[in-house]
Amino acid sequence: MPLLFASLLVAAAAPAQTAAEPADPVAIVDAAARERGDLSEVLVLGTAHLSALPEDFDRSRFAPLIDRLADWQPEAIAIENLDGPQCDYLRAYAHAYPETAENYCPDPEPARAALGLSGPEADRELRTVLSDSAVERAPAQRRRLAALFLAVGEPDSALVQWLRLPETERHAEGPLTAKLAAQLDKRLSRRNESSLIAAHLAARLGHERVYPVDDHTGDIATGPIEDEDLYAREIRAAWDNPATAERHAASEAWNKQLEAGTLSVLEWYRLMNRNSEARLAMRSDFAAAAGARHPGNTGRKYLAYWETRNLRMVANLRQVIGAGRRVLAIVGSSHKPYYERYLGMTSDVELVDTEAVLAGEAGD
Repeated sequence: MPLLFASLLVAAAAPAQTAAEPADPVAIVDAAARERGDLSEVLVLGTAHLSALPEDFDRSRFAPLIDRLADWQPEAIAIENLDGPQCDYLRAYAHAYPETAENYCPDPEPARAALGLSGPEADRELRTVLSDSAVERAPAQRRRLAALFLAVGEPDSALVQWLRLPETERHAEGPLTAKLAAQLDKRLSRRNESSLIAAHLAARLGHERVYPVDDHTGDIATGPIEDEDLYAREIRAAWDNPATAERHAASEAWNKQLEAGTLSVLEWYRLMNRNSEARLAMRSDFAAAAGARHPGNTGRKYLAYWETRNLRMVANLRQVIGAGRRVLAIVGSSHKPYYERYLGMTSDVELVDTEAVLAGEAGD
């Protein structure tokens, strides 16, 4: 058979679908997951940090927001906090992360001392107890679970256990000392989204805990900052732009209306979660840093930290989602676009329209 004719036969026999396959090989996985259906739903709720609210702010005003989120029925709730093992790591490697644990981690030692357990030992007991998915637990067991979560370094999950107790059962007992019980009582009205929204919602839905997914191990992605004053000057210069002024003006107007009672908490969250607000945040902050040409290269250093942090946060969140959970992720509003971008690259996750849920328009 002539060589040219044989070559033509081989070419004709090649699979026709090869040319039609996507350039990105992972898109093959995406298509298979979509064909299967039943993707994991994730709702990303952008939030302001509520510690900035006035001390006398009426916390009952959050009820309509919590009602709306409860209607969506998440199976797990992720929060912007560090988990206990990362905090232990940051303490052990304080030479690389000076003051990071002090700034972002609660002190687990009083609970560890009361229980006579190390952090890993408390975690092991927690996993054993929670592997039994009992709907109801005896008050004594919930008090011990609260102490265990405090020993692990996850006080908002301890608060979930505290909230699931009848008020008459919220008292010190055994390793849950009077000091630890007082810490949980104080946390009941804490002005923080992880406590005020996430923990209260988790308890209402019958969850056993919330899931910290924040990360600060990527803080060193900036590389050594030899001149901190220069770094601060250059990043402030990058942020001094019209988008920042517009964003601050809008935020101040909302805060005044919120405090005056002319803006509801639910509507405030609807404003924060608009796509237009996300675009403004990107222009004012991270795009300004990315495009900066200062001598100290500060913008790129800052961007390296920020993107590393968000990638690791979303990896932690993907772990919480696991093999099919419907997850609510509550995070600072500047993280929301990054969460949604990185989650959008995963094959088994479907992003839920936050604005539609807050408007009461999302279906089951």
